[in-house]
Amino acid sequence: MEKFKGPTTGFTKATCGWRALLLPQLNRQSLYVYGSEVAVEQECKRQLESGVFVIHPFSPMRSYYIMVMMAITFLNLIGIPMEIAFLDGDSGLAWESFNVFSDTLFLLDVVLNFRMGIITEDAEEAILDIKKIRVCYLRTWFIPDVIAAFPIGYILLFADLHYHNDDNPSKANKMMRILMFVRILSLIRLARVSRLVRFFNEVEKVSNANLEVVRLFFRILSLFMMIFLLCHWNGCIQYFVPMLEEFPTDCWVRKENLMNSTVIVKYSWGVFRALSQMIALSYGSMDAPTNYIEMWIVMVSMVSGCMMYTILVANATTMIANLDPAAKEYKSKMSRLEHYMAFMKLPPELQLRISNYYQARYGGKWFDEKYIMDTISSSLKEQVLMVMCSQLLKKVPMFQNREENFINDVLFKLHYEVFQEGDVIVRQNVPGDRMFFIDHGEAVMETESYERELCDGDFFGETCVLTKGKHLATVKALTDCQCFSLSWDDFQEALRGFPDIKKDLEKMVLVNADGGVVYDLYLPQRRGKTGDPRILTISAQDITVRMPLRRMDVMFFGFVITPLIYVDCFILSEIKSNKANLS
Repeated sequence: MEKFKGPTTGFTKATCGWRALLLPQLNRQSLYVYGSEVAVEQECKRQLESGVFVIHPFSPMRSYYIMVMMAITFLNLIGIPMEIAFLDGDSGLAWESFNVFSDTLFLLDVVLNFRMGIITEDAEEAILDIKKIRVCYLRTWFIPDVIAAFPIGYILLFADLHYHNDDNPSKANKMMRILMFVRILSLIRLARVSRLVRFFNEVEKVSNANLEVVRLFFRILSLFMMIFLLCHWNGCIQYFVPMLEEFPTDCWVRKENLMNSTVIVKYSWGVFRALSQMIALSYGSMDAPTNYIEMWIVMVSMVSGCMMYTILVANATTMIANLDPAAKEYKSKMSRLEHYMAFMKLPPELQLRISNYYQARYGGKWFDEKYIMDTISSSLKEQVLMVMCSQLLKKVPMFQNREENFINDVLFKLHYEVFQEGDVIVRQNVPGDRMFFIDHGEAVMETESYERELCDGDFFGETCVLTKGKHLATVKALTDCQCFSLSWDDFQEALRGFPDIKKDLEKMVLVNADGGVVYDLYLPQRRGKTGDPRILTISAQDITVRMPLRRMDVMFFGFVITPLIYVDCFILSEIKSNKANLS
């Protein structure tokens, strides 16, 4: 038997029956509100245990119901003005049936709203209590809904039946006037436009795809639907007012000879005149108003056109501004930076380099990376850093074959840095406390004796992060370089939790206890443009020296220098022990 996703274990579609349509479905919005699938299941169980007929805001029935009501409401807002203005009581059985169906549906909607669960933006769960739903609905939308659901369709149907069955001319004329009054009164059903706005808001909130693109789509759709309804109503009014005056000789309908035209032609001319007046063009309304009624119609059209233009421009501007907030924030930061540089009267060349740095660093979009990384979970942060930096660490010999927890801890200590073309990343004979990993870009390592190019995946400064010595090589950026750096302090903090790895790394470095001489016997494998040379690093009195070695050089250092180093270390240890004995 197929299990239902909503309720907890033990509840199935067979046991729930039709009530399964009233339970919340599993979508992004419900997960956003409740936090997890288990919480959604608990919400289903809570609703089932209540034992009352309540439609959950996230239920399938609620979603389908909103869609149907949106379509019916929009058709009413289009059809009611056309019926009053152009059909002149000859709407036909199909339209009268649709009116009766719509009125029935809106009356049913008023009743169902007393059993419709409510979700608020700051609520952790939906309001399913009948009393709270009743009080909330009576205080908010009950009166507008009752007015909009007034059953004009039933009244028109009964009046039309009585009018066609009555043979008395006087009664027929009287009934005709009553029907005209009722049709004018049916304009009250246009209050259903508030329902359309509310339905759009609910669809936006309870959308299964809770994405900004979907929200933007619904905002644009609702905006254009409102503009279309405004133009549609205005066009119907253009023809409806002369019809009430029984088409005087100087009205535009007689001038255009539309008395016997079809409904489509009349409606097209009405909308054409309305748009001409709303956008302040002379086409369609070249003649001045002939009476004060037409003058008021023209003024209302112009005011509504101004409102339409204002709403359209305001919403379009807001949508464009909110479409890319990162780019907007970047432009704001750059504007402040330009004002600062002008205030400090920095040289134009320096201002250009600073602007280029911001472009290289942020790429036209401003993100607070520290805030983003601090707000996500540690697991996600670890995955992000693994994708960005794990391959860089694996190329460093001292990080190879290490515990995964240690590598992850080191990843959390990395800092993203950007250097422009021509920037000196490290200088010769300057104390260093950081190691650099080149993610993208090219750099050159220079000493008095040799020069070597570095590219993506290379690293430098590893002895400084181990010994905190000085750089004898200068590293200069050949292109814009995106790097990650690891400081000595952060590396030592990471090593505190892994004493075995710390001892293993200390074996690579022999340090004089008095701090006089430091010998680094670590020979890292490096890959460069010219092959895979071995590099021996010797640090004497915190001075780091780097030189490429050939095979004979390695043999010479291995058989000559290394014994001398051990002898020196032995002598120093003996001196230290003698000092201790004398003391």
